[in-house]
Amino acid sequence: MAEPPLVELDDVSFAYSQGSAWARVRTPVLESFSLQIAPGEMIGLVGESGSGKSTVGKLCLGLMRPESGQVRFTGTPMRRQRPGTLSVVLQHPQTSLNPRLTVERSVAEPLALARADRTGRRERVLQILEQVGLDPSFAQRYPAQLSGGQRQRVSIARALVTEPRFVLFDEAVSALDVSVQAQIINLIRSLQDVHRFGAIFISHDLRATRYVADRIIVLQAGAIVDEGSAHRFYEPAKHEYTRKLQLASDI
Repeated sequence: MAEPPLVELDDVSFAYSQGSAWARVRTPVLESFSLQIAPGEMIGLVGESGSGKSTVGKLCLGLMRPESGQVRFTGTPMRRQRPGTLSVVLQHPQTSLNPRLTVERSVAEPLALARADRTGRRERVLQILEQVGLDPSFAQRYPAQLSGGQRQRVSIARALVTEPRFVLFDEAVSALDVSVQAQIINLIRSLQDVHRFGAIFISHDLRATRYVADRIIVLQAGAIVDEGSAHRFYEPAKHEYTRKLQLASDI
């Protein structure tokens, strides 16, 4: 029997509403949108600001409910998952790292929420820090003592410490210097090969996305306008909007 998609958006529609109850303004974001992510697959989701990328990510995490259609996780309707099953790495690590906590305590927090065995938490934290390329001595440092790239490595360690089945990387490298971006992209790719989590890599940068993703989906105004294997995007695109993104990424 074929394994169901890890995450599936089936004919989903979503809109944001603003204004008072008697003058509510509805702004559609997604209309009849469908997406499947296989276990162990990295999907690159590319588009300009306002294209609906982050909305798709939040739906996949169960943070929002669609107006219509259905979001499924491992073949069943999305509901509250066991802590640590779904995870996210944000653009700015300072938003996810408490400046008052050491690296060890920050990375260990998801283990506490998942009620992991206390006796093995420190060992697990040091193990995941090593996997993201940080020496065990970093465990006692604070975020202010780290570079931007080091903070993002800590954020990735924090996201993966519970061995999640799905991870959302939301513009996870866009705030970093170009040289550091390459290091973090290589790290994400190697960690995904080892841990085999399903993932979405959200970005406006096709250059970065085509390296880390297995498959790329291009969004424009909430609709899929182009998609295919990452290798296909090494060639000049036929679709005008995709070509525009390629030029913006200096491809």
